[in-house]
Amino acid sequence: MKKVILDLAVTLDGFIEGPNGEIDWCIMDDDMDFDSFLASIDTIFYGRVSYDSWGNFQPDTDTSLAEKTLWKGVHSKKKYVFSSQNRQDNNATFINSDITAKVNEIKNQPGNDIWLYGGASLIKTFIQFNLIDTYRISVHPIVLGNGKPLFEDLKDRIELKLITTKAFKSGVVQLIYELVR
Repeated sequence: MKKVILDLAVTLDGFIEGPNGEIDWCIMDDDMDFDSFLASIDTIFYGRVSYDSWGNFQPDTDTSLAEKTLWKGVHSKKKYVFSSQNRQDNNATFINSDITAKVNEIKNQPGNDIWLYGGASLIKTFIQFNLIDTYRISVHPIVLGNGKPLFEDLKDRIELKLITTKAFKSGVVQLIYELVR
């Protein structure tokens, strides 16, 4: 069965965005080997706002070859958008009801794992419905003081088991946890 993997950057004080949605603090080290992560998935779950911003993003012509390759890899994946809107899109399938059943149906399809891209509202929903199998959290060496927290309004504790840690040259520390069921 496929796993839903939350792969996300977070500040040391637990924010996934600054107070105005800023993510300019995110670091992408070449030693992070994000290409291997992309190779391990075949599906991306988006919220509508994140999809509208990034789901079809095309880098500028003067962007580095590495970044162009990254976006090509992202856009090669099957995309699902969780939204109250039911719209037609040639690049994604929109899901607007019965989230748990649809996620479980997708997880039971053959293939690689699923990246829960976000945004914050979708991540919160997936946490509440216990739909995340692996938390792959990259803690960045910055403190914002305020912004959008990763964990907010939890109804229950989430018990996790640490699988691995990796430290990168920038000071980013990646923590990979699996959900204890």
